[in-house]
Amino acid sequence: MKVADILQHKGGHTVITAAEQSIKDTVALLHREKIGAVVVCDVEGRAVGLISERDIVNGLADRGAHILELKVGDLMKTSITSCKTDDNIVDLMATMTERRIRHIPVIENDKLKGIVSIGDVVKNRIAETEHEAELLREYISSG
Repeated sequence: MKVADILQHKGGHTVITAAEQSIKDTVALLHREKIGAVVVCDVEGRAVGLISERDIVNGLADRGAHILELKVGDLMKTSITSCKTDDNIVDLMATMTERRIRHIPVIENDKLKGIVSIGDVVKNRIAETEHEAELLREYISSG
């Protein structure tokens, strides 16, 4: 399975924000969209960072509640791990586990194609495993 398979299943909607957006508004965005991270894009639509619930919680723990008035650019990660649509899901799982990250933007030719979460990857692997088990059951019962 490839990253493209996950994106096809998820659909084409990717939530983005700007570095100038407030943390308070970003918290509301994450809550409203029921997501754990959002890609930060510049005016040309290029991914320049990523901000997650974890980044915000760590900011609250380190700096206090006043971070809600800060800008996304003040807390976002600018060094982001990305993937491509033709990347293998198993390799993506390994990257997420090794680097302890839960969200990876899908970027090709400097263009944001989507974002993949650890939940997306696990859901895909479970579906794949169930399909393989069903094929084995059919094979065994036919034979």
